Amino acid sequence: MLLAIDCGNTNTVFSIYDGEEQLISMRTSTHHARTSDAYFTWFSTLLGHHKIEPAITDVIISSTVPRVVFNLRVFSDQYFGCRPIVVGKPDCLLPADPRVDAGTSVGPDRLVNTAGAYDRHGGNLIVVDFGTATTFDVAGRDGAYVGGVIAPGVNLSLEALHMAAAALPHVDITKPQGVVGTNTVACIQSGIFWGYVGLIKEICARIKAERDQDMKIIATGGLAPLFAQTENLFDVIEDDLTMHGLTVIHRYNKENT
Repeated sequence: MLLAIDCGNTNTVFSIYDGEEQLISMRTSTHHARTSDAYFTWFSTLLGHHKIEPAITDVIISSTVPRVVFNLRVFSDQYFGCRPIVVGKPDCLLPADPRVDAGTSVGPDRLVNTAGAYDRHGGNLIVVDFGTATTFDVAGRDGAYVGGVIAPGVNLSLEALHMAAAALPHVDITKPQGVVGTNTVACIQSGIFWGYVGLIKEICARIKAERDQDMKIIATGGLAPLFAQTENLFDVIEDDLTMHGLTVIHRYNKENT
């Protein structure tokens, strides 16, 4: 069985696969100081709660937080007796090599999203990922990552607004009933929601114009369904795109090493 680990700036997701079937997905907060023993204590406790006893034989890791990779490697080696595949490392093969400026390091999450999206939808894609940052990843005709855009994440923008302006409250993002707010909370929600709708539409339109071709837009991340409520921003929403991408890369490495 495969354990796929996606470590983001905010949360880390552990998913177990038996072939193509996902058995369970578990989430914890990302903490660079968490030891391999602490990971296993949390991991085994939740598995016991769900009454699952998987025989993990393979581990693949994608991490946007380099400091956690060492302890996840130790976790894999100590408790499952296997050397994990780490996306972005030289020994991790990709279905298609990224075409970016020489010396550029591409975030593992962006490589994984591109691989997962291409496997399901073919090439010429824009993948919009609502994470700590809002990223736009462009996949070429052959599925290679060819570049993208990074913007501040929705919740990051809300938190920055609250921290920088003492008089403004912290609010939850939601679709406002109108554009013009009649109270402070409604004004903030409108600015964030419609501002990001405009950002998504404009960036995607400019990417398509720059590449002079129509492109399918794939959305993923927790806030994708919220922004899909209006404007027909996306062609498809993929809840498990990152984890699927990890299984794609794992399979490719198994078949080519």
